[in-house]
Amino acid sequence: MATGRTHRPATRSRGIPEATVARLPLYLRALTALSERSVPTVSSEELAAAAGVNSAKLRKDFSYLGSYGTRGVGYDVEYLVYQISRELGLTQDWPVVIVGIGNLGAALANYGGFASRGFRVAALIDADPAMAGKPVAGIPVQHSDDLEKIIQDNGVSIGVIATPAGAAQPVCDRLVAAGVTSILNFAPTVLSVPEGVDVRKVDLSIELQILAFHEQRKAGEEAHPDGTGPAAVTREESGDSAESADQGPDGDVPAVMPA
Repeated sequence: MATGRTHRPATRSRGIPEATVARLPLYLRALTALSERSVPTVSSEELAAAAGVNSAKLRKDFSYLGSYGTRGVGYDVEYLVYQISRELGLTQDWPVVIVGIGNLGAALANYGGFASRGFRVAALIDADPAMAGKPVAGIPVQHSDDLEKIIQDNGVSIGVIATPAGAAQPVCDRLVAAGVTSILNFAPTVLSVPEGVDVRKVDLSIELQILAFHEQRKAGEEAHPDGTGPAAVTREESGDSAESADQGPDGDVPAVMPA
């Protein structure tokens, strides 16, 4: 059962920082696009631009993987795809359950990117008896009464919560008790989990609020082009840093759905 402690991911045992781990899917997406175009090699500058990071950060990230590229040639695209996929655990099939099949849950079930990235939607679960048996994305919805059996029968270790906020913690507790050790949470609430369970939170309202902050700051800078207005706050003055600029309020890089 949950301990009431909010879990925060620690540095990986292999010594790869969480911020680097969070950028690996960005590199993989860019590399996959290059691979599909049969591009054999890519420079750190080109790959960094495609992934939306600076090249120095990319080279440091890849050094954790033991990949340094070749001077004058760059990185081997196919090898990097394999290397990052292996590091992320995508060289095996990961069964996933989605709990809460409302509008958001149904949209997630219909998302076509899971299979191509090593994930298989093993089951859709909802508490509404009227939903039981209804197909969503070709998968019949199962009732939440059978959650534990579904987890065990499918060997699920990753759960996606797309329920209303009030139902999220009880669902989380049941998932953890049934053996789920990784949770992607779309519910607008913070989950408490025991040690050893990883939680990634996706909160679209928070992301929009962050964008609103940046829009307000840009508007302030336009109103005070000489930099003397109230919006003229430097990163150092605000206590921010280059590394923390792309992190969430708890120091975690905000989770987003892959494009």
